[in-house]
Amino acid sequence: MTAPLNLGTAALLTAAPLLWAGNAIVGRLVHDLISPFALNFVRWTLAVLLLLPIAWRVLAKGSPLWQHWRAYAVLGFLGIACYNSLLYLSLKTSSPLNVTLVSASMPIWMMGLGRLFWGTSISGRQIVGALLSIAGVVLVLTRGDIDVLRHLRLVPGDLFMLLATLLWSLYTWLLTKAPGPQEFKSDWAAFLLAQLVFGVLWSGLLTGAEIGLGGFHLTPGWPLAAALLFIAIGPAILAYRCWGAGVRRSNPTVAGFFANLIPLFTAILSVLVLGQAPQLYHAGAFVLIVGGIWVASRR
Repeated sequence: MTAPLNLGTAALLTAAPLLWAGNAIVGRLVHDLISPFALNFVRWTLAVLLLLPIAWRVLAKGSPLWQHWRAYAVLGFLGIACYNSLLYLSLKTSSPLNVTLVSASMPIWMMGLGRLFWGTSISGRQIVGALLSIAGVVLVLTRGDIDVLRHLRLVPGDLFMLLATLLWSLYTWLLTKAPGPQEFKSDWAAFLLAQLVFGVLWSGLLTGAEIGLGGFHLTPGWPLAAALLFIAIGPAILAYRCWGAGVRRSNPTVAGFFANLIPLFTAILSVLVLGQAPQLYHAGAFVLIVGGIWVASRR
């Protein structure tokens, strides 16, 4: 049964999508300055360096990390390297509209994986909540003109994004099943660094492949440095910390509904950056997505 949300948990699960929306905006601003896989690798390398002073003991001999390194290598692969890399790969052949619409299926994947592998129940409220949430995403992406959906065409990138969404859902569930002593998992910095050390290695391998295929480019300068610092502190460390804490306080199914706030926040931030006025469909999308969260999280 789904646990009811309190304000603290809702704030954590809202902060992560807001920071990830900021990541999307900044990523678009610097896409000409650094190649996608390199951006992901540098982002997580900086995050590791920032966490080391406060969580270095997790890497010491005798740490619970080394007893369960395989589980944390899987978490690093799924949540740190795989999701972002597949997202970047999908955008090579697909449009942001298609990619975001595909990712809106996350609540369905969360419910399905929970039912299939962990025997969680799916309630009628959760189904209604998922439909409301997806409707809100469709509304904000089509800007209130549903006729836009008629012109969508599926391309290979959409399949990459579908796989990315599935893997992120699996990562979120595995967060709640991570092995190790409770005091270790309760130390957010140590728990995150345990995933990052493996995630950086996986991301480095993908960047090496990018270099080998001739897709690497990097233009050093203050704009890129500032963007990387923001991405490392906000969308990497703080967002993952909030997401992990929010998932443990509620459950992955409820958290999946909050992921659909990302396109709404991205649209709002885009409006603010471009200096345009908010539109009525933004308010409608907010009501639908938040309504979906509220319906799904009630007992």
